Amino acid sequence: MCVGAVAKCARCISGTLYPLILISIICNILLFFPGWDVKYSREGHITAEVMYLGGILGGGVLVLISGLYIQLAGDQRCCTGRIVMFVSILFAAVGLVGALYSFLVAAVGLKNGPLCKVQGEWTTPFTNSTTTYLADYKSWSQCAEPKNVVKFNIALFVVLMATSSLQVILCAVQILNGLIGCLCGTSDVDKDPP
Repeated sequence: MCVGAVAKCARCISGTLYPLILISIICNILLFFPGWDVKYSREGHITAEVMYLGGILGGGVLVLISGLYIQLAGDQRCCTGRIVMFVSILFAAVGLVGALYSFLVAAVGLKNGPLCKVQGEWTTPFTNSTTTYLADYKSWSQCAEPKNVVKFNIALFVVLMATSSLQVILCAVQILNGLIGCLCGTSDVDKDPP
């Protein structure tokens, strides 16, 4: 009887993960174009944490793999068995690891601040500062190039952190959901009629 609810929960989780995956990938791609200009990518003047691809690999690919299997596990016509639910726990754990990776990379990127041109030299001026640059708006002006790079990085890394936090929660819920599915077993009661 509970498998119908478990399957519906799995479908809901996978449906919610897909837009979050898209947001993660888009944010990571946008981070390659600070100041909305491709020249910084071509010249290699990109913040190091962007190159770790947290939003593309972690919050994108790994969570997508997880989401696809969770959706399959929620398809009652073929996948309501205990083994399928157990495997969905493993895939949800993969998604959880990917989302955590994305969160950590974004958090480090936010902590270290952007790579920018300060007095003619490319550097990360906020990495070793004694105070947080996030609240010190006046210090942002030391980044002469790319234009508004501090705001740009903060906005996108915060969105990545929020998105990956939601992904972590959803994958954790699916782990619990899969555990319930393992314990409840299979049931034909909630299947759609042919």
